[in-house]
Amino acid sequence: MKSSSTLFRFVSAALLMGATALVPAMAQSGPAFKTLNTAQPSGSGDKVEVMEFFAYSCPHCAEMEPMIEKWVKTLPSNVAFIRVPVAFNAAMQPMQQLYYSLEALDKLDLHPKVFDAIHKQGKKLFTKDAIVDWAADQGIDKATFTSAFDSFGVTAKVKRATEMTDTYAIEGTPSIAVGGKYVTSPGMTGDYASSITQAQKLLDQVLAEKK
Repeated sequence: MKSSSTLFRFVSAALLMGATALVPAMAQSGPAFKTLNTAQPSGSGDKVEVMEFFAYSCPHCAEMEPMIEKWVKTLPSNVAFIRVPVAFNAAMQPMQQLYYSLEALDKLDLHPKVFDAIHKQGKKLFTKDAIVDWAADQGIDKATFTSAFDSFGVTAKVKRATEMTDTYAIEGTPSIAVGGKYVTSPGMTGDYASSITQAQKLLDQVLAEKK
């Protein structure tokens, strides 16, 4: 039987194939978090990093997004929240570029709308052409968006995101990494809310250790 995290990963890939109705049940089987063998340094100075590994094609990420947004607003100033778009295969890379293009253009207010477009409106934002057309529908100049999409900066961030996915041994989305050393997910804890609760506990622990 496949693990829940593996099923999360499978669903993200399956949506690219049009299997939008396939959503596995979540069931805790094992520890609520894992500890990396080698702790990763913070790339945000003295701040503790909290990373959300997500995929736009993942229905669980779409469901959890409002909860993540609410939680992020409660994080203290010495915590840096970082989203990391995941690509488990080459077909998912354009969605990584989509996220970093929005970031580069200071248009991350459209981040939740990408989930809505895919999971509520049934738009297949899985290719460059489809993504550029969607961005234009949101009022972004096509040439401007295309330039960002193909830019060296976005390409470098996509590469870094893939490296971090491997470094943190992310097997499914959504997953939350805390302090460069811990990873938890709904697949580990059993549901969305409990994964955020677990991430907060880990964060509290990391912050206490820094004092």
